[in-house]
Amino acid sequence: MSELGLKPASTQHRGGETRALAALESLIANEHYTVTFSKPETAPTAFSPQSTTLFSPHHHFGSLSVRLLYWRVQDVISKKENKSKASQIPTNLIGQLLFRDMYFAAQAALGYSFAQTYNNPRTRFIPWHLPSTIDPETNLVTGSYTIDSQQAETWFQRWKFGRTGFPWIDALMRQLRQEGWIHHLGRHAVACFLTRGGCYIDWERGAEVFEEWLIDHETSCNSGNWQWLSCTAFYAQFYRCYSPVAFPKKTDPEGEFVRHFVPELKGYPKKYVYEPWRAPVADQKKWGCLIKGEESGEEGGGMKTYPKPMFDFNERRGICIEGMKNAYHVGLYGDDPRVKDGTWRKLFDDKAEGPTEGTKGSTVEGQTSGDGQDVDADEMDMGVDEDEAEAEHQGGENRGGDSTPRGGKRKRGQGTLDGHFVSPSPRKKREKA
Repeated sequence: MSELGLKPASTQHRGGETRALAALESLIANEHYTVTFSKPETAPTAFSPQSTTLFSPHHHFGSLSVRLLYWRVQDVISKKENKSKASQIPTNLIGQLLFRDMYFAAQAALGYSFAQTYNNPRTRFIPWHLPSTIDPETNLVTGSYTIDSQQAETWFQRWKFGRTGFPWIDALMRQLRQEGWIHHLGRHAVACFLTRGGCYIDWERGAEVFEEWLIDHETSCNSGNWQWLSCTAFYAQFYRCYSPVAFPKKTDPEGEFVRHFVPELKGYPKKYVYEPWRAPVADQKKWGCLIKGEESGEEGGGMKTYPKPMFDFNERRGICIEGMKNAYHVGLYGDDPRVKDGTWRKLFDDKAEGPTEGTKGSTVEGQTSGDGQDVDADEMDMGVDEDEAEAEHQGGENRGGDSTPRGGKRKRGQGTLDGHFVSPSPRKKREKA
């Protein structure tokens, strides 16, 4: 590797058919895990080892056949003595493969347009910040985007490189960049945070980062899951958001995951590890890390720094929910003529969240309003979700109407998604190989 001028791999995950088949045999040998596997009950904070199979990179590179996995798992759960205790579709191992096929089928129906909002008849149009630029000849994204808000661009870069000031989000993004993989619920948390649960930034920006950094990337699964988590397709309950504080505490109350991937905070006790900005300054100094500014770094005397939160999460969540509610009320999809020619702006108040000012403005090359700066994504350190989706939720949404009637009251516990996942019991945790 060094002779070729290549840097050593930063990830511990390795490929190849030999390793994949050995991992499959290990899975099948552990019948209890194979039979009772339920995706929502796995821990997104587990990292040594992870709580799921990590077969998705092998599926992507072809070192493990999807059909082989399906039939080997089916043989185990079909045994008479296992049927009564087996977990069910969609949360079991078979269900994860079906989600993968679902996204592949959805992409097959639309082709390239599936991976974008513009000209996509199945994806809701939301006036996100940092929208993609479109080639007028192909109606496809160009790989660049418009900076309509410098604040949104700053938030995007801080999210991407794990400097948001929210330790759970930063730990996940650092794990992604270092290892090329994060648990599917971790992916859900960072995707929700970037789009409808904090930043209100176009899901296509997040999909680009995942595309570059994930070792299990599949365009169909990546785009489909980003649409799901941004509530632009497949899922419509946008008022459910992942809290960057409460959610990780369910599976890691001690904060070991954060301390591992955000070592600046390794001295912080569990009381403050998810909210370090709340710690008294005297204690911050005692624990060797000051919460200040927008960067992680080091001051004189070995004192480290970790950024303050880049915004008030509760405030931003409320703004995003109102923005989503407004966009749902307008009811546009990516193939609407008003989306294509930019006249969609007439339907939104100038003060609405997103680049809604004026009466016309398009991100199609040659038709831009001139209000924003174009950025080439390929010039930035950019890059999906694997074949896993939020199986526990049945809130899928299709064009023509939401699964929940309009005007329905919010049910108890729908403020965030945190209460909809249970902490894995000891018997469900993955045994070390």
